[in-house]
Amino acid sequence: MTDLIILSTLLAGPKHGYQLKREAGMILGQGVLHNNLVYPLLRRFMDQGWVTRRESAGERGQTRLRYLITAAGKRELVARLSAFGDQDARSSDAFRLRVGLFQLLAAHIRIAILERRAKYLTGRIQHLQVLQQNFPLNRYAKEVLTQFSVEMKSELKWIRRLRSAENSHKKEPESA
Repeated sequence: MTDLIILSTLLAGPKHGYQLKREAGMILGQGVLHNNLVYPLLRRFMDQGWVTRRESAGERGQTRLRYLITAAGKRELVARLSAFGDQDARSSDAFRLRVGLFQLLAAHIRIAILERRAKYLTGRIQHLQVLQQNFPLNRYAKEVLTQFSVEMKSELKWIRRLRSAENSHKKEPESA
């Protein structure tokens, strides 16, 4: 997921390595990402033709490297965001990342992502109900299951709101 975040961070324009490490780290809630994580990814992206690197003058006369996403990099980002399988549907982070970047995806892909996540959550809620019915749970275990259920139902409500917004956009006339 770090690779998707770094690529998407470059959509706003060219960035220095440190700026990428800081911004991606903020998004991930980890502070500044380590060089050993970011620079190998950037090298791989450059090898794939998804990112280019250009030299620019720094504030103190030094040469700084700025990284830019290419058209191929944008296509790869969209393709990887669009590929939302069962494993991604189980991950809150993978789902939220895609929702945060929905503007890059076609409407039918956004709907498919919402449906897959909703299907996963519905199955999990049913599983929690089976656990509650078939196992003697102490007070704290019941609290945990109840909290999980509340969180998943809240997310399902959010998904319904997102779907509703998608449907209302389909009904709007296209501007000339």
